[in-house]
Amino acid sequence: MLFHFTPPHIEWITPIVGHGFVFVGFFLLISGFILSYNYGDRIRTLKVKDFYLARVARLYPVYLISLVISIPVLMEEFHIRTRGEFFRGAIMTPLLLQGWSPWLSTFWNTVAWTLSTEAFLYLIFPFVMRWRWPERTRNLVALGFVIWILGLIPHGIYMLTNPDGLPHLDRYSYGYYLRGLKFTPLPYVCTFLVGIVMGRLHGVREMSEKVRAVLAFVAVAGILGFLYLAADHTSYILMHGGLLTPLFAMLILGVTGRNPVASFFGWKPFVMIGEATLCIYLLHFNGLQMMRDYHLAEKLHYTALDPWASYVLLWTFSYLLYVFYENPARKWVLATFGTKKVAAA
Repeated sequence: MLFHFTPPHIEWITPIVGHGFVFVGFFLLISGFILSYNYGDRIRTLKVKDFYLARVARLYPVYLISLVISIPVLMEEFHIRTRGEFFRGAIMTPLLLQGWSPWLSTFWNTVAWTLSTEAFLYLIFPFVMRWRWPERTRNLVALGFVIWILGLIPHGIYMLTNPDGLPHLDRYSYGYYLRGLKFTPLPYVCTFLVGIVMGRLHGVREMSEKVRAVLAFVAVAGILGFLYLAADHTSYILMHGGLLTPLFAMLILGVTGRNPVASFFGWKPFVMIGEATLCIYLLHFNGLQMMRDYHLAEKLHYTALDPWASYVLLWTFSYLLYVFYENPARKWVLATFGTKKVAAA
């Protein structure tokens, strides 16, 4: 939210907010880790259709309501796109296929390209997990590093060849191949696979609380140190491609233990926000933009408190949507279309 709608007077966290795009990879890494951790021991007995239904129940109800709320944005798309682009986008976006088109990946709900990517990763997960994964710790660590390097190769090639012919690369740069690397699913497969490796590592390697604490502190120091000291001097496309993945992987393993870093992220207000993260994420871009377009702050007389008041309004609406819509809708989908075992889970 702060990355897309950066408020004034936050200079002390500008290096974090201004490079917020790196946390998309962190999210997909966590996704691979959680799925691997949850399904690793029972993947061969799990029915693929039950897995897919659980994922649809988790994502699609909120995604659908975000599209409904964003219908005014769809009307804007009608006026700024060619008719062919508009109708392709209007068909692909509800099907979570928009991410496969660099030009249409941000159609209708700008930030929902990540769900298009996530849908593809969910699609391949049951089959990927049936691969023969290493059992030894050092082999898993080595495999994770190899996959990480492989994932950076397309971004390194782009950096060296500049196929879009752009004079400078940053978050505002615009080019077909650049958008392909930023918004389409395939460039994120390796990050997701590293998350799966981390899940496997967590399952086979016993780590002491001290080791996990060290990993957590080193990861936080490394991430903050990089963002504050090195990010402005590092290739944008490499950062977008998962350059920080090893540090994020260390942080994930670190916070699975009991230490001050884990306690910090486990603070109850953070957990409450975290529960509504999907709603906040899918609604924040179009929601805040529509608040601006319709001059909500002026009409409700809170201009002096903006943009923070708008953030609070969006957070509150998102949490209420999570409580009264997302949770009930997920349970209804599982109870209506799933087996009793899946519905109970």
